Amino acid sequence: MKISNTPNTSSTITGFILLGFPCPREGQILLFVLFSALYLLTLMGNGSIICAVRWDQRLHTPMYILLANFSFLEIWYVTSTVPNMLANFLSDNKLISFSGCFLQFYFFFSLGSTECFFLAIMAFDRYLAICWPLHYPTLMTGRLCANLIISCWVLGFLWFLIPIIIISQMSFCGSGIIDHFLCDPGPLLALTCEKPPVIELVFSTLSPVPLIIPFVFIMGSYALVLRAVLKVPSAAGRKKAFSTCGSHLAVVSLFYGSVLVMYGSPTSEHEGGMQKIVTLFYSVVTPLLNPVIYSLRNKDMKKALQKFLRL
Repeated sequence: MKISNTPNTSSTITGFILLGFPCPREGQILLFVLFSALYLLTLMGNGSIICAVRWDQRLHTPMYILLANFSFLEIWYVTSTVPNMLANFLSDNKLISFSGCFLQFYFFFSLGSTECFFLAIMAFDRYLAICWPLHYPTLMTGRLCANLIISCWVLGFLWFLIPIIIISQMSFCGSGIIDHFLCDPGPLLALTCEKPPVIELVFSTLSPVPLIIPFVFIMGSYALVLRAVLKVPSAAGRKKAFSTCGSHLAVVSLFYGSVLVMYGSPTSEHEGGMQKIVTLFYSVVTPLLNPVIYSLRNKDMKKALQKFLRL
């Protein structure tokens, strides 16, 4: 991997410079304290859900097993960016190595893809529970649940492997400065010396698929759920059915809303500051809010968390 000042001369350098959030030293320290607190709260919130599901026998069902795995995923998702961001707040050079940059790129987008797949199978679980309540125990077995979870992780981590390998073999020109707090593909590709059409086509084709296909699957699942719920004669029955989906729909709206704003339109349409804010929302704020959403809207989870916190 090389970076050159001109297309004809190249020299190996130690890495890229992540500008992050440029501000005076005092502001950097304040941001360090703020994001350290957010990071710890995210770890505690998602960790509490994992422990509650693990220790409460009533939550040993596919719905909560998927939720515990989702919380485990969220912990690693936020960990792929925040620790390096915290180190940069206290750093003078804000340097990240080539290997560190592409490892962050790979893990951040692989975990993001895995999150999309998890949201899809969680919607599928709700579809089976509401549309096929009598057959649900025989359809959503422990074995099927485990296979779906493994498939999410495998697909998520395989999908971006080829694009990452392709981009890592390209040469980079200019100063090596990335106006972002992570190795995002937009600013990173802007530093490449040449942009072969084939590479751009491969990346632009493969990248949206983990977003679009799960999103269409989620919308289809909830369309069928809505149709089934509207057929329920009692208002209490409809309310109960909707309440089981409310938390998941809120999480889907938060994640997909921000991601689609970020990647649903050309990168050139977003200013650097807006890119950082939107990326910050779906990569840091959403994992922080997810445990709150699931615990506030779910009585069983609320009771399990209260029981766990009293231990």
